[in-house]
Amino acid sequence: MWTQIITVLLAVLPSPVTSTSPPSYRPQDTANMTSTSTPIYRNATYCINERVSNLLSLMTLEEKVGQMFQTQLYPGPNGTLDTGTSTRNSTDNLIGTKHMTHFNLVGDITDAKATAEFVNLAQQRAADTRLGIPLTLSSDPRHHFTENIGTGFQAGSFSQWPETLGLAALRDPRLVRTFAEIAREEYLVVGLRAALHPQVDLATEPRWARLGNTWGEDANLTSELIVEYIKGFQGEDGKIGRHSVTTVTKHFPGAGPMENGEDSHFTYGKNQTYPGNNLDYHLIPFKAAIKAGARQMMPYYSRPIGTRFEPVGFSFNKQIVTDLLREELGFEGIVVTDWGLITDTTILGQDMPARAWGLEDTSELERAQRIIEAGCDQFGGEARPELIVQLVQEGRISEDRIDTSVRRLLREKFLLGLFDDPFVDPEAAARVVGNDYFVRLGNEAQRRAYTLLSNKDDILPLKPHASTETKFYIEGFNATFMSARNLTVVVTPEEADIALLRLQAPYEPRPGGFEANYHAGSLEFSPQERARQASIFSTVPTIVDIILDRPAAIPEVIEGAAAVLGSYGSGSEAFLDVVFGITGPEGKLPFDLPRSMQAVEEAREDVPFDTRDPVFRFGHGLRYRDACGDEGRECR
Repeated sequence: MWTQIITVLLAVLPSPVTSTSPPSYRPQDTANMTSTSTPIYRNATYCINERVSNLLSLMTLEEKVGQMFQTQLYPGPNGTLDTGTSTRNSTDNLIGTKHMTHFNLVGDITDAKATAEFVNLAQQRAADTRLGIPLTLSSDPRHHFTENIGTGFQAGSFSQWPETLGLAALRDPRLVRTFAEIAREEYLVVGLRAALHPQVDLATEPRWARLGNTWGEDANLTSELIVEYIKGFQGEDGKIGRHSVTTVTKHFPGAGPMENGEDSHFTYGKNQTYPGNNLDYHLIPFKAAIKAGARQMMPYYSRPIGTRFEPVGFSFNKQIVTDLLREELGFEGIVVTDWGLITDTTILGQDMPARAWGLEDTSELERAQRIIEAGCDQFGGEARPELIVQLVQEGRISEDRIDTSVRRLLREKFLLGLFDDPFVDPEAAARVVGNDYFVRLGNEAQRRAYTLLSNKDDILPLKPHASTETKFYIEGFNATFMSARNLTVVVTPEEADIALLRLQAPYEPRPGGFEANYHAGSLEFSPQERARQASIFSTVPTIVDIILDRPAAIPEVIEGAAAVLGSYGSGSEAFLDVVFGITGPEGKLPFDLPRSMQAVEEAREDVPFDTRDPVFRFGHGLRYRDACGDEGRECR
């Protein structure tokens, strides 16, 4: 498949994709450099271990600990560097004073060329520091069609694909590899070199708000697919190199079994529980990721309850990071914490305490010490290197321990080739990102991933049952998508021949600027909403698309609607293409659909397929009968 991608790229690109550096990339002289010599770390003829050791020997303590922090990089106005605010450090301060070189790029990418130009500007600022250590820029997921931006970004200029649940619904490892290779190309060309994903938590607790970014409930399916995902981002067999994007597999040791389905971003959701004594099941995808060559791991915020482990957040937990991940599972790579474990902050206007669960009464200095002692290498979402300097100066952490983590972090930069050329070509970014071929594959996957849950009297596809004279009542999408197809939309169900509803899976809205992005609470529609829907179902044949960012408990919808589709991140055009049979749905459920909230509440959070009498089981998914009437033949 990758050969096909390269072939198409060569066809669409007017010139080869090469990196064009700005005129200079010359770090300032160091004490060990002369005008006639090049330091070993700058000399590509030396092996990477020698280059790392040389650079480490030249670094001050402050320059070392700066590597151990990763926070957000904000673009300034018109592609300039961010000058900061009263609550946010400027880019110049983060790079020049705090010596930080790892950043998570903020904001949707709507202009690939402009983004590449900004990345080059930031890299040039790093090049102008004493040692010229290049930046490693990371990103949360960007390629998925999403209407919930709490844990990712909108695709913007990138090709748009279904969420990972949709890829899981298709059960196609080759497609996952293709997706990852395309996403890698689009990341690389704008200067993103680290993916803060894949999220391989298992969906054993249907209420959890972050379930939509998982690969479903089955550990073996998740493992099979994320191996291809990691290899696609990092390169063949997961080996890291100049054309790789390093991956961060999360959230160790599996964040699926959240107590009562709450999320540990928030004080009421700090506990992770194992009533079925089933931790080993949640480790299966992480073992597969390590075997596939995963480079980095991220523990979750949660603290384990009712286990042999100390009940403190996973990144503070030596039993989890060192004993389990490093020693028992043999992981030798980088461990980066989740965001905001040390410092209280404000996110989208909402006060957010540091997620130091189990250690809430400790000082910032004590939290930092616990994280390092646990075995973590980098602090996510923090810019507090002065704390680590203080720990070393007070003799509470040795500089040798700091060197261990910094060596891992620097080695990754060398392996990625950043020291030899950190810059990107803005013109190439404009050509590659969102090219027609990448976009077409993403759009096809959105449509194929649809899961046909029910189809009474084979009403779908609608093509034989509707025409330009048919009157449609619609909800959940814009009428302009219908008018573009010369279809008539009416105001009430009573006027309509057919109703088309796109419904979000049920949830209970939460307050707060940040918290409101998390779909949590009941998986059932309220009695009032049920009655409203039932009135539509009884008035007109109704096609429902239920957007499954969580497993919905909707037996009444299955009973009342003429047909029900499940989707996992798709646009309205994709929905209509599936409804009218332009594309047939191929997806299979990546989790059980529960019958009721009572069944969910009675189930064990850490055990898969544990809700009593689900409406549909994992793997359920119908196909269309051929519109030409061939008995038993399915649309492909």
